Amino acid sequence: MGKYQGYLIDLDGTIYRGRQPIAAAHRFVKRLQDKNVPFAFLTNNTTKTPQQVVANLNQNHQINVLENQIITPSLATASYLIADSDDITQKTCYIVGQMGLQSAIFETGIKYDENNPDYVIVGLDFDVTYHKFELATLAIKRGAKFIGTNADTNLPNERGLVPGAGSLISLVETATQQKAIYIGKPQRTIADYALKVKGWQRDKVAIIGDNYNTDIKCGLNSNIDTILVYTGVSTPEQVAQQNKQPTYQIQSLDEWDV
Repeated sequence: MGKYQGYLIDLDGTIYRGRQPIAAAHRFVKRLQDKNVPFAFLTNNTTKTPQQVVANLNQNHQINVLENQIITPSLATASYLIADSDDITQKTCYIVGQMGLQSAIFETGIKYDENNPDYVIVGLDFDVTYHKFELATLAIKRGAKFIGTNADTNLPNERGLVPGAGSLISLVETATQQKAIYIGKPQRTIADYALKVKGWQRDKVAIIGDNYNTDIKCGLNSNIDTILVYTGVSTPEQVAQQNKQPTYQIQSLDEWDV
């Protein structure tokens, strides 16, 4: 097994399952911390701010990390907007999404405009309405650049699989007949952002996750090694059918030597 100088680790399905901790993952994080091995959590969750993610890990999973160890599509989208614009403070946006997305975007200095924005950003929104979809559709039809935070069609919770950000974005794609620019896993955009902010070398890092279609494809798209752990979404039978395989496959994070 390869030794890496840093790890980008998924959360739901890898560190915990909804509200249920994964004991082996807790032990793995402790080993990383004891050996001072750098790591960050690479999540597709845009509903929470990094502060809220840190609080959840601390209070519910007894994992203590810093805010700069949390990387989300919200932060990567904010970085994308800054790079895409000569002066972000002169640009406007309309957002379909929760506070975790809104706070990251508006911290850039971009202004809010629901009628004629430069950008429409769609993420998971628990309070979504037809009117929000209407505003997003009309703005994109008028020429706004269409950004989707992440393509996850479903989210697992204690009741089963519920609609994810990708399902909401798909509705707007259908209504506008335009494809969104996606930022989160499995896109390379979020991985490149993570490497940049952490100052890590691509060939010295591994992405750890439970979902072939998001975590592992993110590594494949980004030329980063991958470790698939079978504690969440993907099964060995499903992964065996894929043309491109993860760098490593393990049943539990207890198997991984740091």
